[in-house]
Amino acid sequence: MTFKHLQPEGWAPAKGYANGIAARGTQIYVGGQIGWNAQQQFETDDFIEQTQQALRNIAAVLKEAGAGPEHMVRMTWYVIDRVEYNARLKELGGVYREVMGKNFPAMSCVQVAALMEARAKVEIEVTAVIPD
Repeated sequence: MTFKHLQPEGWAPAKGYANGIAARGTQIYVGGQIGWNAQQQFETDDFIEQTQQALRNIAAVLKEAGAGPEHMVRMTWYVIDRVEYNARLKELGGVYREVMGKNFPAMSCVQVAALMEARAKVEIEVTAVIPD
């Protein structure tokens, strides 16, 4: 892997994400994925289950490009309820590791008023790089 995690001297280690990553190679941009299935149908209104499906959707798009979770360099999360996000971090971590393994790109997470699909509770976008 030709990625370099960027950890400034003296900074406390990031937990569950990277402060930054330097990478070179083929770039893959995964548009925002939500918790519906391949037929664009929601099977649940549960935040954790929707997140798990959104992560599976990301993994499928990465696979289509010949990449995997290990190639992720950036991930942006949009959630509609930061209180629920924080209250369910342990469960969230479990489904994240189940789908993405121990691959922790640079991440941002923001609360938004709503997402375009009314039933969506989370939307996640990813940038990945397949090394040269």
